[in-house]
Amino acid sequence: MMTRDPLPRLRLFLAALLAFGMLGSLTELLLLHHYEDSWQFVPLVLIGTALIVLVWHLFDRSALSVRMLQTTMALFLVAGLTGVFLHYQANVEFQVETNPSLSGWALFVKAIQAKVPPALAPGLMAQLGLLGLAYSYRHPSLRSES
Repeated sequence: MMTRDPLPRLRLFLAALLAFGMLGSLTELLLLHHYEDSWQFVPLVLIGTALIVLVWHLFDRSALSVRMLQTTMALFLVAGLTGVFLHYQANVEFQVETNPSLSGWALFVKAIQAKVPPALAPGLMAQLGLLGLAYSYRHPSLRSES
């Protein structure tokens, strides 16, 4: 008895999760008015670009579309890590301004637990980037490149 290859279904599921995550994140960022300064536009532009690239890839499963998706997802990782740093840094500055005696571990805990901006929220960009890279890992369209 021959079993069917589960990878195409898994790839489709990962692509759907990626699209769902990006649409949800984009909606949330827009509802939170996450466009007050130039740094805040980065995730909006990246998500918009990634959605366009993903739709392109779903219609044209070429090696180029996979490489563009991988590049965009790598940028998601960079943006996510940068965002965590920027959110954390803003929280530290606010906490020190509010209570100059804070330092060390107490300052770290206060900054990481702050609700505005949530320090770890940009980590979602990194997670989406990893999800997109998992989708494109050893993608069949890349075999034609070798």
